[in-house]
Amino acid sequence: MKHPDAPLWPQDFAERYRAAGYWRGETFGSMLAERAATHAERIAIADPARGIRWTYRELDERARRMAAGFASYGIGKGDRVVVQLPNIAEFFEVVFALFRIGALPVFALPAHRHTEIRYFCEFTEAVAYVVSDARLGGFDFPALASRVRAEVPTLREVFVAGSDTGPHTPLRDVPTEPHAYPYEQPEPSDLAFLQLSGGSTGVPKLIPRTHDDYLYSLWGSNDLCGVTEDSVYLVVLPAAHNFPLSSPGSLGVLYAGGRVVLCPAPDPDTAFPLIASERVTITGLVPPLALVWTEAAPDSRHDLSSLDVLLVGGAKFSEQAARRVGPAIGCTLQQVFGMAEGLVNYTRLEDPYETIVTTQGRPISPDDEIRIVDDEDHEVEPGETGHLLTRGPYTIRGYWRAPEHNKRSFTEDGFYRTGDMVRMTDSGHLVVEGRAKDQINRGGEKIAAEEVENVVLAHPAVHDVSVVAVPDDYLGERTCAYVILRADAGPLKPLAIKKFVRERGLAAYKVPDRVEFVSAFPSTGIGKVSKKDLRSAAAS
Repeated sequence: MKHPDAPLWPQDFAERYRAAGYWRGETFGSMLAERAATHAERIAIADPARGIRWTYRELDERARRMAAGFASYGIGKGDRVVVQLPNIAEFFEVVFALFRIGALPVFALPAHRHTEIRYFCEFTEAVAYVVSDARLGGFDFPALASRVRAEVPTLREVFVAGSDTGPHTPLRDVPTEPHAYPYEQPEPSDLAFLQLSGGSTGVPKLIPRTHDDYLYSLWGSNDLCGVTEDSVYLVVLPAAHNFPLSSPGSLGVLYAGGRVVLCPAPDPDTAFPLIASERVTITGLVPPLALVWTEAAPDSRHDLSSLDVLLVGGAKFSEQAARRVGPAIGCTLQQVFGMAEGLVNYTRLEDPYETIVTTQGRPISPDDEIRIVDDEDHEVEPGETGHLLTRGPYTIRGYWRAPEHNKRSFTEDGFYRTGDMVRMTDSGHLVVEGRAKDQINRGGEKIAAEEVENVVLAHPAVHDVSVVAVPDDYLGERTCAYVILRADAGPLKPLAIKKFVRERGLAAYKVPDRVEFVSAFPSTGIGKVSKKDLRSAAAS
């Protein structure tokens, strides 16, 4: 299989995965149409905060009309559209419309700001950008859209969900009659969308996912997580994030014919009433949020008894925290360890309790190939810790438009270098021991140290900077920026560095949690900055 922008699976692998039944020849559009035919009057999407409840028939019809509307604006197969929407029903209307016409959603998160959004639009040559008028944290997304549109020549259209749209097109004005604007529908092997990598260098890389491979990850996850048409999934994390999208996530539950409930905020005061009123059966959280829920649940007046399974992933969940979930919330914990690039591991619902609380699971597929290697790519002895390499029917073979990076991130025979340090138990379960890449995992939000360093270096008083992870009981890791000031710089407080980073337009979670001024960095034997020593110093 070939694509001009993304290396996909070699033909022999593609044939193998089809023959094995992993790739079923479906597209997202055909999947939704089939569910609308078989589950027409079942609720597909519930947005209780806004009084919205769409059946499968209504969601399918809305997606068809929105697809025709996008086509009327000249958006077609292969075009990129940056989608930055909160947890609202329109997210699904928009993305299924784009899936249907073969345009590629570029999944941005609500936390992204000017630096990231402009890059996504420029790098993908996006023709449109979809935002909400919701003032999340007081932020004005239509204003951001105006700024980016003025800076990116390819960006022709901005669509806004809501009423306060400014100079942009209201999303509600887009849909039209499906027959009015015919469009070419995608093939199962075509790209479906572009996701964002956590990234260890610079701004996020783009991850190309096909209809074939991603749909397999959905129904493969459903099988392991017990998802059926009776499942009710609460979308607590940002809807566009890979974890709540596919593990098994909203798309997995839609694949099964179940109900997706949108939660506007992740705190217990918002989520717990929805679990009770909607009889939610399954949801997914990152470790810091899982800790908040376990602390709040015992004293909650809301009935959480419908919740059968709590998936925890996005970062390693400590054994001590894992042991608290069952007693506090009264549900089964299922650990998830995966990546937007592909490989997803789950503890099984039937696994022994000790396995569930001490490991991060086993791969979805029998054809997920795992290698654990040392620094020279030699396989380590069983049970030893090493670098995790993987390839399989839903793990990408290369990033989008990144040939040089792909040479470093993938082996010649197609294994993806995940950057994770793991060991494998006798049962085949993986235990995550840390990260090899220079990346901070702040409560499930991946932060590339280099991206933050580049921003801090722009400060006129800064000579050099090194950003490292600091262990944290709550978030797993926080960021610490070690800063060397210029010789002629006057007195400077850490707050000034934080303010500078925030004002440069980075997402709030990327602003350094700590800033330490130093006169020099420790170095390795060949003169490189020793981040290992900096991390040790920050943790002491």
